[in-house]
Amino acid sequence: MLNLSEKLKPYRSLIQSFTSLSILQIANYLFPLIVLPYVVRVLGPAKYGLINFAAAFIAYFSLICDYGFSLSGTKAVAQIRDDKIKLSRTFSVILSIKLIFLVITFLVLILMLITIPFFNKNWDLYLLSYGFVVGSVLFPNWFYQGMEQMKYITIIQVLIRCISTILIFVLIKAESDFLLLVLLNSSAQILIGMLGQLTALYKFNIRFLFPEMNEIIFQLKEGWNIFQSMIAINIYTTSNTFILGLFASETVVGYFAAADKIRAAFSGIQSVVSQSVFPYLNSLVQESHAKFVRFIKSLIKLQTGLGFSISILLFVFARQITSVLLGENFVISADILKIIAVIPFLISLSNVFGIQIMLPLGYDKSFNRIISIAAVLHFIFLLVLVPHYFAIGTAISVVITETIVTFMTVLFVLRKNTLVIRNDG
Repeated sequence: MLNLSEKLKPYRSLIQSFTSLSILQIANYLFPLIVLPYVVRVLGPAKYGLINFAAAFIAYFSLICDYGFSLSGTKAVAQIRDDKIKLSRTFSVILSIKLIFLVITFLVLILMLITIPFFNKNWDLYLLSYGFVVGSVLFPNWFYQGMEQMKYITIIQVLIRCISTILIFVLIKAESDFLLLVLLNSSAQILIGMLGQLTALYKFNIRFLFPEMNEIIFQLKEGWNIFQSMIAINIYTTSNTFILGLFASETVVGYFAAADKIRAAFSGIQSVVSQSVFPYLNSLVQESHAKFVRFIKSLIKLQTGLGFSISILLFVFARQITSVLLGENFVISADILKIIAVIPFLISLSNVFGIQIMLPLGYDKSFNRIISIAAVLHFIFLLVLVPHYFAIGTAISVVITETIVTFMTVLFVLRKNTLVIRNDG
């Protein structure tokens, strides 16, 4: 009879990856949550809204540079991680593409700052915020996830996040320090990116090989459908803050951004599970459809249970949570949080049925079609609701769109009978 250690052996890399990602998400979500009460009180709703509007704007450039490699790159690495030569070539090609996009987007940003008065008045804020794009390009998160070896950079991330958090409490003392806050956060991201890059090169013996044009074209084609999906997803996630900022004041943007920050922090555990299992599922689906289906069914129970619990918690205790974390200047954020509290539950379903089932099974185009339809509808919802209801209208638009995405992904999977076990072992 197998002991517990032997039973868990096939899942060892998955468990290690989940553990490392859990620690990373603590760094990515808990540290910002720790400084949130302090930052919103020092900066106030207006300045807090301004830096979040800038972050939402810069996120477009980050999205272009990523080109969906957070998923397509992870998938590619997971399939060739035992072949050192292919691994080096794939790493080099993806990094080269991201660096090319980094240069192009930076030139576009400079042009916009020079020619558009709306952005020109806060040009220094946008330039400092662009550091996040530089850091995300340098940090090969997709590589570590594909290798299921997140442990190598966990210590780096946690240490730097810890130091930057301490510096925020020490250096940020007044509303006028909002630029310094952005500088601290973007510098931390760049440092994480640089160390993550060096670790990948030395720990895994990755050699940078100048890519050929056919290799670049191949990776661009491989990531195209996912890239389109990421653009669409961005429209009803990060873009909400940006579009709200075009119609409402910086203070109103601050109310919405603070509520959404709390929602994201509380649902961080869902992101851990999602990122951990994605490379494992891409390997498992090639091994056995039956094992894939059995694992997915367990994942559905886990994710929906987590999502439902988080949604109930946020809805019931919205006022208490915002009161403690944000203070009396953010009372309106409680109403917004109550509306978007259902999102963790909706995402728990759409993530499993969309990303964890449809993408590993090769339904990239169908997934992209669903997300694109939802994005168009969401844009219409925003144009109708935001000019009249501002932050509340934005929250309602997000909930409606997430409901549509969840319904369409679940319906697609059920119609395809992908959860029916075939006789392949």
